[in-house]
Amino acid sequence: MSALFKKEEVLHIKADKKDWEEFYREKMAAAPQRKEAFSTVSGKPIQALYTPDDIQNFDYGTSLGFPGRFPYTRGVQASMYRGRLWTMRMFAGLGTAEETNARFHHLVKYGQTGLSTAFDMPTLMGYDTDSDRARGECGKCGVAIDTLKDMEILFDGLPIDRLTTSMTINPPAPVLWAMYIAMAEKRGVPREKLGGTIQNDMLKEFIAQKTFMCPPEPSLRLIVDTIEFGSKAVPRWNTVSISGYHIREAGSTAVQELAFTLANGIAYVEAAVKRGLDVDAFAPRLSFFFNSHIDFFEEIAKFRAARRMWAHIMRHRFKAKKERSWWLRFHTQTAGCSLTAQQPFNNVVRTAVEALAAVLGGTQSLHTNAFDEVLAIPTEEAATIALRTQQILAEETGIVNAIDPLGGSYYIETLTEEMEQAAWEYIEKIDDMGGMLKAIEKNYPQMEIADAAYRFQQDFDAKKKIMVGVNKYTIEEDIPVDIYHADDALEERQIARTNRVKNDRDQKRVQACLNRLAQACVDGENVMPYLIDAASAYATLQEMCDVFRNVFGVYTDPGTF
Repeated sequence: MSALFKKEEVLHIKADKKDWEEFYREKMAAAPQRKEAFSTVSGKPIQALYTPDDIQNFDYGTSLGFPGRFPYTRGVQASMYRGRLWTMRMFAGLGTAEETNARFHHLVKYGQTGLSTAFDMPTLMGYDTDSDRARGECGKCGVAIDTLKDMEILFDGLPIDRLTTSMTINPPAPVLWAMYIAMAEKRGVPREKLGGTIQNDMLKEFIAQKTFMCPPEPSLRLIVDTIEFGSKAVPRWNTVSISGYHIREAGSTAVQELAFTLANGIAYVEAAVKRGLDVDAFAPRLSFFFNSHIDFFEEIAKFRAARRMWAHIMRHRFKAKKERSWWLRFHTQTAGCSLTAQQPFNNVVRTAVEALAAVLGGTQSLHTNAFDEVLAIPTEEAATIALRTQQILAEETGIVNAIDPLGGSYYIETLTEEMEQAAWEYIEKIDDMGGMLKAIEKNYPQMEIADAAYRFQQDFDAKKKIMVGVNKYTIEEDIPVDIYHADDALEERQIARTNRVKNDRDQKRVQACLNRLAQACVDGENVMPYLIDAASAYATLQEMCDVFRNVFGVYTDPGTF
């Protein structure tokens, strides 16, 4: 290991920098700087200038290296975007399966290269549309899926053997995945040809997003079931997308997003290894999901630090032997919490900057938010603009020509190093608590995020942090925007379809499948084969999720402040 810069050269630069700082202060005294202090959106102080002095102990081989080689700071693929562009995976889900299917076909027609499914709130919580808990919510924030019939309609006419499909679903993730597998097999597409991702990350639900079904321990058991089943039967599927996105949307800093996401990943790997799985049998299919927020350089540094940290975690902590087990492959979504209802067309610019950060950070897959989704489900026009944003970045800007073009920047490398060290400190604290499950029980990550969100709100109220059009450059009049309106009658149509499915199916077969599923839960068997059987028999989402609730119990958030 050797430093990138010679000691005498660094000392010379340090002396020159001190001289420059005197010059800088003189100039600032004559024309004061714009604000008292400069910091990232997360509140990290930023100095005026970065030089080799800030990374004087930086070792190229161990800290940076080359793309496609450990520790993957510069990317997990040797060729990165010179070989293949990132997957343009636009999130879509609205109303009924028919409407979302039409949106999928529209996006594929205009160049989308992967499908990503948003579900409505009842589906996210494991309830059918006709449940008393679901009334009034059908199709409002995504597509309603009650039975295999809905899944068949949702992907009708789409080449699921060639397109990968992502499903943003957590408590009922094994159920929705079972429906997808059953749908594919009914179409003659074998399991081994299916590629895609289920988010399936319950730990971040307890921390941040708060869609619940069962308590943490059985939730973790179900996730390990999917990891085990996928590694053996659906080898191209990512069975967990370890998600920092919602942690950041809840108000965390960039460091907290990085640390808590990787700590969740550690918990999943530990649980799978405890089950008896070989780490190299499942680790290559673990994927991650990060937020690309508005602070351009902070986000790029976060992505680079994440790759380096996960490589060390998998290689040294878990003794993984396969190189692909060391890779941190991630999907990115631009920051929903950065979008504003005020002057909504400003969101086009925000999204473009955030997408640029994700690409320069080396993402494998990207969703760009539509400018109007702070107001409603995006219209086709807004979704097309969001997709075009990615295509312009890919085809017109030249940013894909060089691999990791910001690598070696004094500022970027300093930010990356500092973010990594701060994230390791969080992970060590969580380890000392006994792991992420114990930390969640103590409300540690929840309170850290709440404190960070409160500090940001204080800075926003004091105008130390600016959101254009909200606390600066405001205007009085509303800017008219055409938004999507869900049909109020779709709920009754969805209920009618679910009832027809229930009336037409073999009730004895359904009940037998549900009974076997319940017994598998009790006996500790892997639930996936039983879920696929139940889905194929047209058992409903809620019927299968109710089995979990009955066997494992229902989780209620403690609501600690």
